[in-house]
Amino acid sequence: MTKKDDTTSGSSTDPKKHPLHPAYSVTSIQTKIRTLDGTTVTYTSWVKLFHLHAVAYKVLNHIDRSPAPADTADEFVQWKEIDALVMQWIFSTVSDKYLKRILDTEATARATWLKLEKIFLYNKKARAASLETRFCNLTLGSCSSVEDYCQQLSDLANQLADVDQPISDSRLVLQLVCRLPEEFNTTATLINQQF
Repeated sequence: MTKKDDTTSGSSTDPKKHPLHPAYSVTSIQTKIRTLDGTTVTYTSWVKLFHLHAVAYKVLNHIDRSPAPADTADEFVQWKEIDALVMQWIFSTVSDKYLKRILDTEATARATWLKLEKIFLYNKKARAASLETRFCNLTLGSCSSVEDYCQQLSDLANQLADVDQPISDSRLVLQLVCRLPEEFNTTATLINQQF
């Protein structure tokens, strides 16, 4: 084989001409983006993590408003492969509860992203009312421990912030102490005095 033949046959796999896209180097997305469950990992937190990851691995154009290349364009095949990879990232980082609602292998990553956004952001008033009720009615007796009670109140406050109904620190503390049983009166008084 001549030197000319050697360079011609290797040109399609030349890494300088077609470098490997950074997205292909991700081996375990779950170690980088926590699973969106809507409770401990809120939608807003998940979006921030996913967005950072998308910027770092140069796939932001698959979830933002960037148009896809025409299906006749040379870059469309690679774009389609990377888009499928981004969809896998989304599917891998949402809980089963949400996966059932967004799973569509014929969609694009952007369409999947928008479905998830709709689930969390387009019914804010109803979700806010439901979360507010749960926040106001949560008691220590309905939790397994004081730590669990505090964590559940904090999780509900984070979820309320996701639907534009943030809970102030003073309201969170007030809710915490006012729903404690009588045997915690001394502790509640100390917390109120310190706050």
